Amino acid sequence: MPSSSSNMTKAERREAAREQARQLREAQAKREKRNRNLIIVGVIALVVVVGIALYAIISQGTRSAIESVDNVPANSSVDDGGIPLGSELVAGTSNDGAPVLDVYLDFSCPHCGTFEEVNAEDINEVVSAGEATVVYHPVAILDRTGNWSGFSGRAAQAAAVVADQAPEAYNDFQSALFELIANATSAEPTDEEIAAAAVEAGVPQEVADTLTVPLEERPFTEWVQATTQQFSRDGYSGTPTVMIDGDTIEPELWGQPGALAEELRAS
Repeated sequence: MPSSSSNMTKAERREAAREQARQLREAQAKREKRNRNLIIVGVIALVVVVGIALYAIISQGTRSAIESVDNVPANSSVDDGGIPLGSELVAGTSNDGAPVLDVYLDFSCPHCGTFEEVNAEDINEVVSAGEATVVYHPVAILDRTGNWSGFSGRAAQAAAVVADQAPEAYNDFQSALFELIANATSAEPTDEEIAAAAVEAGVPQEVADTLTVPLEERPFTEWVQATTQQFSRDGYSGTPTVMIDGDTIEPELWGQPGALAEELRAS
């Protein structure tokens, strides 16, 4: 029996071939469209994933290390760990509109001790007069123990406790810590000596007693780690780092008695 195609005229065969080609083109076009759609969806998904990852990285990079700490002392900043003092020299206060003196310090740093000796009285006078706000930033860059058990770490933790629990005594206690390390004969000052210095500075006995509890029970050790980490993140490397309204003050100036106070009053 002859095939049906053999009965088709030449014109019909051409038409059938054209129809078959058209169907093939349509099928190919559908496949290409589907593939393009799959590629577009894949690219969009990749962009979303990359965007989320970049956002997480950027957010983490701009986030203060202190923000992730569960227990942050009252009267301190979660941005940089600063403890401000205003005219009453009470931690957590400020003199609105006055120049801001930032001092990053490590209680084991001899240069910080020098800064304290040269400038503490002048700073107290200028701040008490309402002519500036001082913001102290205790860090422990000289604690190499790995668990913040050196004097540098323990003193910063103690300062955080006093800022949190006895803010009116913070300024005197900070000075007492520098005196304690300056007068140490050999080994670093003990926790008991830190607690005794706190009481002499006006810290209530019940607060001072918490400075001698075991290291793992102290509330602000993680905070000390975070403030020290943030210090490096902010691009600082040595203490004391001293700034007025964000401008660094060189040792040549703050090392001269009265020069820092004069600079503050002129700001």
